[in-house]
Amino acid sequence: MDIIISNASEKPIYEQISSQIKALIMNGTLKEGEMLPSIRVIAKELKVSVITTKRAYADLEKDGFIEVVQGRGSFVSSRNLDFIREEQLKQAENHLTQAATIAQSSNISLEELIEMLTIIYEGDL
Repeated sequence: MDIIISNASEKPIYEQISSQIKALIMNGTLKEGEMLPSIRVIAKELKVSVITTKRAYADLEKDGFIEVVQGRGSFVSSRNLDFIREEQLKQAENHLTQAATIAQSSNISLEELIEMLTIIYEGDL
C-alpha cells in the first residue's frame, strides 16, 4: 500500500494516512474484506509513531471504512454504496464551494460558473 506523508502539509499525519486509505477504498484499489497492514507495520514503513497510525485506523473505523477484528487485524468494510456515495458527494461539495468562493471574489457570474461546470462535466474541455 503506497502512502505518502508530507511534513510540509497542513494536514496532521494521521489525517494524511486515513484520507489516502479512504481514497484507495473508494476507488476500488483496496477491496471489500481485504486485510490491511497492521498498525505497527504501517508505522514502521512510514517512520511514524504507532499512536499516529492507531489514530488513523480509529478514524477509518469510526467512519465505516474498516472493521477491526480483535486478534485478527483490520479489514476493509463491506462496501456500503450509499456511504461511499455520500463521501464522494461531500468531496464534490467541498471542491464546488472552493470554486464558488473563487468565482465570487473574481466577479465571475453564476451563469459563467454553471457554463464552465457544464463544459467540464460533459467533457468538452
